[in-house]
Amino acid sequence: MLHNPKARTTARLTIALYLAVLATLLATTFFPAPVEGVSVPLMLAVKLLPLLAFAVPVFRGHNRGYIWMAFVVIFYFTQAVVSAWLSEGAAGPVVLTVLTFLLFTVAMVHLKVNRPVAG
Repeated sequence: MLHNPKARTTARLTIALYLAVLATLLATTFFPAPVEGVSVPLMLAVKLLPLLAFAVPVFRGHNRGYIWMAFVVIFYFTQAVVSAWLSEGAAGPVVLTVLTFLLFTVAMVHLKVNRPVAG
């Protein structure tokens, strides 16, 4: 549901950032080492399922799905900022902080650009 050519660009950028956030969450589960005594599938489910729920709206470009995804991304951003602060700037949390900030920002720009034509 893209309403103009600029929306195609912002949608593609949002998809790329969405996939980058998912990949970073996946990578930080295993690097530097998984937490001992915790089920890896459970950790992945807790980390990834809230974002994976928005895969269809993100890939189809549904504005309402972008809005709800942005609300969820704020929680990931907050967690990443706290982790970056507590780890004194470890690479994983800092990268996740930047990616979640960019995902939120680009999704909001997409919503602005992709407004339906009033008629």
